Amino acid sequence: MITIIAAIAEKNALGKDNQLIWYLPVDLKRFKKVTSNHHVIMGRKTFESLGKPLPNRTNIIITRNSNFKAEGCIIVNSLQQAIEASKDDENPYILGGAEIYTQAIEIADKLDLTFVHHQFEADAFFPKIDTTVWKEILREDFKADEKNKYDYSFVTYIRN
Repeated sequence: MITIIAAIAEKNALGKDNQLIWYLPVDLKRFKKVTSNHHVIMGRKTFESLGKPLPNRTNIIITRNSNFKAEGCIIVNSLQQAIEASKDDENPYILGGAEIYTQAIEIADKLDLTFVHHQFEADAFFPKIDTTVWKEILREDFKADEKNKYDYSFVTYIRN
């Protein structure tokens, strides 16, 4: 099962200037728990925004730059090569960015999304979720609190 995991604000906003726009500690904690001990697939710009490999995960980076190196990571040139490199994991996670999500939404089996109920200025966007292709199977809604500034929802979709 190939899972896309993402945090998305209103109007499908993902980020700006290669960074997350919001800080939602509960989502970061959940992300760490869900993806630990799995292969995580990301584009080079997403990796560079993180600054280092994510611990307790096999980091796979997709780049067209044949000279790109990142210690402790597997470097590939396409999403298909990344999927192949993660074949020993029954549930690899695709972490983005926007270009990788656009490719991956065509082949993924599951979407594990955090919707941040707030509008932000963004320059990177998640692809439209086609409800004829994707079926919502789980939704948990939460209100902002002292640690998490925005209302949010954890939503899971599976491919129809």
